[in-house]
Amino acid sequence: MRWKNLSAPPDEGHPERAAPAAPPLPLALPGAVARTFDTPGFAGMTFYEVRAKSIINRVPGTSRVPFEWTINPYRGCSHACVYCFARNTHTYLDLDAGADFDRKVIVKVNAGELVRRELAAPRWRGAPVAMGTNVDCYQRAEGRYQLMPSIIEALRDFANPFSILTKGTLILRDLPLLRQAAEVTRVSLSFSVGFVDEALWRSVEPGTPSPRRRLDAVRALSDAGFPVGVLMAPILPGLGDTDESIEATVAAIAAAGATSVTPLVLHLRPGAREWYAHWLTRAHPRLVPRYRELYRAGAYAPQAYQRELTARVRMAARRHGLHRAERGDDHRPPQPAGPSRTPTPPAAAEQLLLL
Repeated sequence: MRWKNLSAPPDEGHPERAAPAAPPLPLALPGAVARTFDTPGFAGMTFYEVRAKSIINRVPGTSRVPFEWTINPYRGCSHACVYCFARNTHTYLDLDAGADFDRKVIVKVNAGELVRRELAAPRWRGAPVAMGTNVDCYQRAEGRYQLMPSIIEALRDFANPFSILTKGTLILRDLPLLRQAAEVTRVSLSFSVGFVDEALWRSVEPGTPSPRRRLDAVRALSDAGFPVGVLMAPILPGLGDTDESIEATVAAIAAAGATSVTPLVLHLRPGAREWYAHWLTRAHPRLVPRYRELYRAGAYAPQAYQRELTARVRMAARRHGLHRAERGDDHRPPQPAGPSRTPTPPAAAEQLLLL
């Protein structure tokens, strides 16, 4: 997204108060409308409403991810996951990768109309579009701004294939639209659930629905006829990599009706690395030496450690009747009226950029 191509939206008379006195966005959004909401779920947060000039973004070829086009209606995320790889993108706006990322969210209020316009352009060839690859499109702000219904409607009307990876149970609000889209194009849905330990969840993913609620959503989507994969990510060294944690998590994923599980070990890019280290030093100081050793070479843990964890997850998946996730083309989900339970390679296997 080229942020210099953004301008302020009109104030449409929302009952919430506009916040012209809020600190201005210093780099590329000087005309954005800064808004706060008097509700507990948004306490301490500022939303910068912008009208984007484009919305379907091409992924640079150097990214080495198996998808080419993305839609991201938000930037910044109230999920506040301490490990989120996307944190560093906030620094491009002269905001910090820590608290600002969690509390200052950019909202592309015209996302739906832009998607429809760009899908109608003669140059667009109907390529698959991935959502949830930067920040979560079903974070709490979506309950207020409701950008996703118009995006899904546009993709449905143009029969354009798409995939969604999320931690947000708000996706269930859009289940009727997702089923309509699945009648005309390929729709792939996946959830991210790295562990089921409630104490760990409250500590590292404080703004997300609980893992159990996410798995309830997996069940609901599965019952509606969608083969839903789970990205078991991130697996946190020293916290989520024990035999007990892996077994409990895979068992819960299988019980929720997921068709596959794809493990992904924590990696720590700049921005996320510093914020996670700050949290780890405060919450689990005994693990700091281990992390220094594991991540001394950079963002990724050693290959041997990753392979060993992946093997353990796969063995647990076999015990619980889950198929190993494979990369591949999206498949159209079965029709809700009589769904086949044939596994489908999940969007999770195609969207490893998220974590």
